[in-house]
Amino acid sequence: MQIAIVGLPGVGKTTVFNTLTRGHAETGGYGGLELHVGVVKVPDPRLDRLAELFHPKRIVHADVTYVDLPA
Repeated sequence: MQIAIVGLPGVGKTTVFNTLTRGHAETGGYGGLELHVGVVKVPDPRLDRLAELFHPKRIVHADVTYVDLPA
């Protein structure tokens, strides 16, 4: 899943991005053209439980890609 964070300059897009991704992208710069991308693994205890029951060859957890678009 990919989610883009969009909005007007100075409204906190990069702050939200940093919070969601535990990132360290610099905030406070206006007019920047830098695109920030962060990937977050989504743990799912239900998937772990199913893996215990059925013993698959591999387990693939979901991940979310966040994109902080410059404004």
